[in-house]
Amino acid sequence: MRRRQWLPTAIGSLLFLAAGASSQELSLEELLPGIKERAVVLDIVARVIERNQQEVWHSANSKVTIPGRPVGLKLVGTNIVVAAQFTPYLRENGNNVLVAQGQIWIDVPNQGIRYQTTLQTIALEFGEPVYFFPLGSAEDEARIEIQIRLRPYPAAPPPSEETPAPAPPRGDGQEKPGL
Repeated sequence: MRRRQWLPTAIGSLLFLAAGASSQELSLEELLPGIKERAVVLDIVARVIERNQQEVWHSANSKVTIPGRPVGLKLVGTNIVVAAQFTPYLRENGNNVLVAQGQIWIDVPNQGIRYQTTLQTIALEFGEPVYFFPLGSAEDEARIEIQIRLRPYPAAPPPSEETPAPAPPRGDGQEKPGL
């Protein structure tokens, strides 16, 4: 299979954007206690892995948000752009949901720009890793891997800057499907 030969060996930059909440009716002091009580943290680790399974780039970041407000991620390489938004929702019964929206633009040699989009809703628990593979997750090919963990704010410490454990292979029941 030659479909992923155009994957860049490194991503040029990584930009995390978080959407903010605003209100013209309430003062900041009135908003902060309610927001802090509802706040959650998305820990996001993005990696580029070559065909030989060597990690050539990685970045770890944590973003504070409130349920229903997306956290954005943009990966830019020489021939690829991946834009994703991850929106957490907390449920009364503890069944949290993460909505992942992704857009991918790829410059395929001799074919032009190719565009893909994805939308997934995944149930998850606090601390549980969810993996997003914008280009697929075949182990014998180069890939982009994005790991997301949801945690309450500020109850748990942020992840270490160490490289996360590799994603489990597809189909073993240990990873969340669909992303």
